[in-house]
Amino acid sequence: MSGLLAQLWDWVVGVFGRIGDLSFYWLLLALLLKTAESALIGLGWRNILRAAYPQAELSFKTAWGASQGGTAINAVTPAQAGTAAMIGIFRKSIPGSSVAGVTSATVVQSLFFTAVSMVIVICVAIFRPRTVSKGSPSDESGGFIASHPVLVAVVVAAAAVALVYFWPRLKPRLLSTWHKAKQGAAIFRDWRRYAVRVALPSAGSYACRIGVNVVFMAAFGIPITAFTVFLIASSHMLSGLFALTPGGVGQTQALDIATLRGHASSGAIGAFSITQDSVMTIWNVVLGLIVMLWAFGFDQVRTLLSREGRQPQAQSEA
Repeated sequence: MSGLLAQLWDWVVGVFGRIGDLSFYWLLLALLLKTAESALIGLGWRNILRAAYPQAELSFKTAWGASQGGTAINAVTPAQAGTAAMIGIFRKSIPGSSVAGVTSATVVQSLFFTAVSMVIVICVAIFRPRTVSKGSPSDESGGFIASHPVLVAVVVAAAAVALVYFWPRLKPRLLSTWHKAKQGAAIFRDWRRYAVRVALPSAGSYACRIGVNVVFMAAFGIPITAFTVFLIASSHMLSGLFALTPGGVGQTQALDIATLRGHASSGAIGAFSITQDSVMTIWNVVLGLIVMLWAFGFDQVRTLLSREGRQPQAQSEA
């Protein structure tokens, strides 16, 4: 335990040492852009869930609190635990909502970013094909399937038999879940409304995200061109998509160095990447706490994030 605490302390000291190397104005601008990005995502969430559950009249601060709170948890925990917590918070905050409905709303909210990610992956596959292979686990999964063909065939056959056997029991529940899920995507009934109230804020938030990258690139002397900005955006997207650690730490640095090779020194790229990752991780947590306390208050935040607060949700949903 003492060794772990010592390592944590060394990391904190190193992070604040790197932050100290930044100009105050660069740091302030980056934090303002990150806050604007988060607020615009919260605005999109509010509009999606108001369309799905209009009677609840979800407020902006509640939507932002849940959204940024989930981001804060994801910053320090693996396996998208923050996303699950965010769904639970929305479920508890919106009367008449369901887990299926809120989960489908996450698909609606991510649609714009998914489309941008697909375009980026295609472009990176053309300009930096090795980067895609570094960022994804496709080689390992493909190798497993190739080396265990019999096991894969048995698993697929067993799954098919189980589906046929249990289908009569599963069908009513699946139909009920489907109806609840459609409610979460209600904003798609009016594509103009989706474009104005969801896609537009999402585009603004993405522009702020790119702005954060540009600020840190400028602070560390990384050449700023349309191509290098695109390479950094692709690197961070891939590290987030296939994150194996909280915030994709480690993967992001390796991908940044791989994508920017030939444009700057490895030392400058590493300093840029580690500092941005550290500063944004800390700010995501701090901002998450601030916004959640503003939206819910201390007592409710403690209840929402406690296991006891989530158990009644699961029971009522069941």
